[in-house]
Amino acid sequence: MHTQVVIVGAGPAGLLLGQLLTRHGIDNVIIERRGPDHVLARIRAGVLEQGTVALLHEAGVGQRLAEEGLAHDGFSIAFEGRQHRVDLKGLTGKQVTVYGQTEVTQDLMEARRAAGTTSFYEAEDVQLHDFDGASPRVSFTYEGKRRRVACDFIAGCDGFHGACRASVPAGAIETFERVYPFGWLGLLTDRPPASHELVYASSAFGFALCSMRSPTRSRYYVQVPRDESAEAWSDERFFAELRRRLPDEVAAAVTPGPSLEKSVAPLRSFVAEPLRFGRLFLAGDAGHIVPPTGAKGLNLAASDVHYLFEGLREHYAERSDAGLDAYSARALARVWKAVRFSWSMTNLLHLFPEASPFDQRIRRAEFDYLVQSQAALASVAENYVGLPY
Repeated sequence: MHTQVVIVGAGPAGLLLGQLLTRHGIDNVIIERRGPDHVLARIRAGVLEQGTVALLHEAGVGQRLAEEGLAHDGFSIAFEGRQHRVDLKGLTGKQVTVYGQTEVTQDLMEARRAAGTTSFYEAEDVQLHDFDGASPRVSFTYEGKRRRVACDFIAGCDGFHGACRASVPAGAIETFERVYPFGWLGLLTDRPPASHELVYASSAFGFALCSMRSPTRSRYYVQVPRDESAEAWSDERFFAELRRRLPDEVAAAVTPGPSLEKSVAPLRSFVAEPLRFGRLFLAGDAGHIVPPTGAKGLNLAASDVHYLFEGLREHYAERSDAGLDAYSARALARVWKAVRFSWSMTNLLHLFPEASPFDQRIRRAEFDYLVQSQAALASVAENYVGLPY
């Protein structure tokens, strides 16, 4: 086969890039090592920046999002029982939208299926070839046969453990990483949310988050040790721990229910530089990871796709490579700002095992300053709703 762009990975980044390319007449093929059911079963982020929402509408997959997405004008931060609302709309004029990553993925999958664009799911032994030259190729095994796709460009959207970043020679890439000593134990349940907006809470027992996927489906998280097993937590234990970490009025509004899904997500900050290697471009989790504190992961993948799509569109429509040449620098400038914001929110809201009494006093002073300073609140709000592309 030959196509213009091979996209490795059928997560939101790969599917969104494919949808945008297809709508602009640019041929593309998606290669994914997992099956579509496995991809859809991933329970991930659910807070979308306005830029991400606009990009989904540009891709032609915004109808269900517009109908079912929950527009939020703010969120709350609680520290040692004291709760403060961050007025996003009042401080920035912008909103965020709660709409689960699973729903985004489903919408994009259905759009790709309707367009008849080629996708290979359950592809094994994916290998990249000659992406440092003029004729890159991707080979893989599909339905027992070895296949090869020649292309103009490769988009590496296959996540942190994927083949694309691993194919880059060690001397050509530099990585920066902070691994946190804890994770988030998340529980999904068909019960109404404790609050109509998200509540981020820090307590003497650790961090907790009250989120939602719909007016009838709640998503809750508690901080646990990094190597904790979800199986060690019954639903009863989870809700008891959640409640003791929340302000009293929020805890009283939590409605326990049987878990639909329960899992532990370890937290890390990770950035690879650069994001371009010849005709290979990394996007989304293949190039960077942020802690979920601040809801930046999916939104960063979307901004990567925006920059990469614009570069590819310019290449084919205008015969200009300026956008592709600028892709890595433009994407990384936004990535590092989001990494900083997620890191700062993680430090403020979580208990670190090595923290001293001095560290705790600094966290308390940081919260006090935040809630008493309009400038500080405006900075948090500006980052939370998403910096401009």
